Amino acid sequence: MNLAVLGLGFMGTTHLRALRQVSGARLAGVLTSDPRKLADLQPGVARYERLEDVVADPHIDAVDICLPTHLHANVTLEALRAGKHVLVEKPMALDGESADRMAAEAQRQSRILMIAHVLRFWPAYVGLREAVRGRRLGAVRHARFARRSGVPRWGPWLLDPALSGGGVFDLLIHDADMCLQLFGKPAEVAAVRYSGTGAAADLLDADLYYPDLVAHISGGWHPGAEFPFSMEYTVAFEEATADFSSAGRRATLYAAEGPPQPLEGDAEPGADGPYAAQIRYFTECCQTGRAPELCPPHESADAVKLTLSLLEASRRNGEKIACRI
Repeated sequence: MNLAVLGLGFMGTTHLRALRQVSGARLAGVLTSDPRKLADLQPGVARYERLEDVVADPHIDAVDICLPTHLHANVTLEALRAGKHVLVEKPMALDGESADRMAAEAQRQSRILMIAHVLRFWPAYVGLREAVRGRRLGAVRHARFARRSGVPRWGPWLLDPALSGGGVFDLLIHDADMCLQLFGKPAEVAAVRYSGTGAAADLLDADLYYPDLVAHISGGWHPGAEFPFSMEYTVAFEEATADFSSAGRRATLYAAEGPPQPLEGDAEPGADGPYAAQIRYFTECCQTGRAPELCPPHESADAVKLTLSLLEASRRNGEKIACRI
C-alpha cells in the first residue's frame, strides 16, 4: 500500500521512523512546507507542497495526517472524498461536530478512517485493557492516569489553544480515550484547570464518575523547558493492583499474596514499536477492507467530546456536570 505522510513535524517524523518497520506500507510521498525536510528524503519518495496534489495522485492509496490539529478535520474530509484511506493523528478534531462529520464521511466513501490513539497499541496499556476486560481480578475500584511534559517547543502553533486545544487536548485526550475504552462513558465529570498565558503551563485535574468507580486524570504542560515527559497509571481491582510508569516502572501486577508479577500483555515497546503497530494495523484494515475495531472513529469522536466536557467542567471550578457525549 502506498502511503503519504502529511506534515513532517514532531509526530510526522515519528511516523516516518515507524513506517520503516511496517512491511505492508510503502512511503510513497510526503507533504511539507519545509524544503529542508524534502531534501532529506530518500529517492523515489514523491515530494508535495500542496494538499491538492497529494489527494489527486492516483498512486497514493492512503494518507497519514500529522498536520496541526486545527487542520485535521478539513484535510481528512478532502482526502476521504478523493478516495484515500486516512490515518490521522490525535486529537481527531477540536469539536464534536467535526469529528462526527469525519466518521460519517468515511462511511459514506467506504474508506478506512482511523485516529492514531497510540495508547491502544502501547503494550503497558494493552495489558491493562486485557486485565479489565478479562475480569479475572475482579471489578475495578480505583483508577488514576497521569501524563505530563514541559511546554512543547517544537511547533509554535501548539501554544495557540485555537489551533491545538492546549495541553489538555495535546496530552490528556490520550487518557480520556483510555478511560472510555476501559470503562465506557461516565455519567458526570468534574475538573479544575490552571492555564497560563503565552508559553506557560496548562494543567488539569479531572474526575470521571461511573456507577461504582471514580477515574482520575491529571497532568498537562508543566512550567520548565526541561521538565521531562512521563505517563503512568495505577488501577486497583478487587484482587490486585496494576501499576505502570514510563519513568522506570514496567507494568506490574501486585496481588494480595505472592511477589509482584509483570502485567500479562506488557512488553518492552521499543522507541517506535507502538507507532509501528498502529500503522501496521491501519494498513491491514485498508488492505482487507475491515473496519478498525481496535480504534474505531466513533470512539475517537467520543474522546473529543469527553475532553470538551472536561474543559467545560473546569470552567465550573470543580462542580460536577453531566458528561456530554
